Amino acid sequence: MSAINRTSKQEVHLEVKPYCHDICDKVVQNKEQHHERCEEKKFGCDISGSIFSHSGTLEYQKVNTDERPSVCGKGFTDNSSLMQHQRVHTKKKPFVCDFCGKGFSQSCNLHAHKRVHTNEKPFVCDICGKRFSQSATLQRHRRVHTKEKPFVCDICGKDFSRSSYLRDHKRVHTNEKPFVCDICSKGFSQNCNLHAHKRVHTNEKPFVCDICSKGFSQNSNLHSHKRVHTKEKPFVCDICGKSFARNSNLHSHKRVHTNEKPFVCYICDRRFSHSSTLDNHKRVHTNEKPFVCDVCGKGFSQSFSLLGHRRVHTNEKPFVCDICGKGFSRSSYLRDHKRVHTNEKPFVCDICSKGFSQNSNLHAHKRVHTKEKPFVCDICSKSFARSSNLHSHKRVHTNEKSFVCDICDRRFSHSSALHRHIRVHTNEKPFVCDVCGKGFSRSCSLLGHQRVHTNEKPFVCDICGKGFSRSSYLHDHKRVHTNEKPFVCDICGRRSSHSSTLLSHKRVHTNEKPFLCDICGRRFPQSSSLSDGPH
Repeated sequence: MSAINRTSKQEVHLEVKPYCHDICDKVVQNKEQHHERCEEKKFGCDISGSIFSHSGTLEYQKVNTDERPSVCGKGFTDNSSLMQHQRVHTKKKPFVCDFCGKGFSQSCNLHAHKRVHTNEKPFVCDICGKRFSQSATLQRHRRVHTKEKPFVCDICGKDFSRSSYLRDHKRVHTNEKPFVCDICSKGFSQNCNLHAHKRVHTNEKPFVCDICSKGFSQNSNLHSHKRVHTKEKPFVCDICGKSFARNSNLHSHKRVHTNEKPFVCYICDRRFSHSSTLDNHKRVHTNEKPFVCDVCGKGFSQSFSLLGHRRVHTNEKPFVCDICGKGFSRSSYLRDHKRVHTNEKPFVCDICSKGFSQNSNLHAHKRVHTKEKPFVCDICSKSFARSSNLHSHKRVHTNEKSFVCDICDRRFSHSSALHRHIRVHTNEKPFVCDVCGKGFSRSCSLLGHQRVHTNEKPFVCDICGKGFSRSSYLHDHKRVHTNEKPFVCDICGRRSSHSSTLLSHKRVHTNEKPFLCDICGRRFPQSSSLSDGPH
């Protein structure tokens, strides 16, 4: 090998570039290469402003193509790249798939697309062996193994493995929702969410559970549903250890610990920890009841209320107490019922510290302190603290007595009154005093009796200041001041201020003497006569 050739080869390997142009300061290996690069892109198009490296390329572009030169001023090193680029402006897609007719602006995109039809996957992951139809898809997949997330949000610093994920994420900050439903005009930040939403209108449910055949509009919902069958709960709270089948449920649960309530009602400023709870609450203001029973037409503001209501028609009671076997139409009813067995009273009044087994009972109780009576009878305008009391009261006007004793056929307007009455026949006294052991058929009777031991007299006459252990005693006493005698004997017309006095009086007419002396055997019409001393 000659010395000249040896020197030339060494320069190539060492990337020696001995020629420096005194005008442009470019350093190249030879004069020919410099001429090529120095003259690069010096021919400009007077129509579009594009520049080309050779005059022939420019003339060819002007004369031999039906496409006008680039309209954006972007420069290219060769004519084929320019022609490909111009299809961005002309929207031309000359490369057509002979399977499905889809067009592409570049032949390479057509070749990649055809693998959808042939199921060809020539690009193989060297780590897990998974195959892909496109090299770009393989490159994205590899980040699963490398945990690489090269796309970083410049606002919050969160990183992503794909540029498309970053683009979608940025709409969280901008609140941009470019994908709009053409049916209801609802906007979405991601196109996939729009497609999923449209199935609400079409009622399309293409994702079907292979166990129970239930259909879902979104694939993610199907995956979450399958955990119902597998009992899998992979999402675990790192604070209390409670596990959940869905990640969204875990996020919602964590607000129990943080007491975070990010969802605010714009009408009353009340805050909620879940968006669904806020949506349900808003219907309080709008009185919207979109969930309608197809049997009776009754509307409900919440879907689960409709589901619970439907069991009124079907008499279905799927929630069964594992202690006593009693069935309930709603899980909330069962939960409340179980506190009867556990005597749990988690709802405590912040005024008097009285505990209740149900939240609704606590709210009703608080009206004792506030004197609020929001439930008003539309017949007599009498008001009540509880809706149940109003319903019971209305039977006074209708004289409805739908509850019948199956022993004596006596009728009652309230089921509670019937239950109390039945104890007359059974002599059942389930309410027992823990001081003296005396039993009572009614809880109110036990409460009144216990004041005998405590000497408590909470019911005070506002006229004379006399105290009584029971409200009924106070009512009776007040008639002393008003001289009211509402109880009339239907035989002689005599009036009495107390029902017990009327009953005693009637024995004058009937000659009934129910009180028997166990010493002498003599009978008396009144118990007071029995205790008056020796007979």
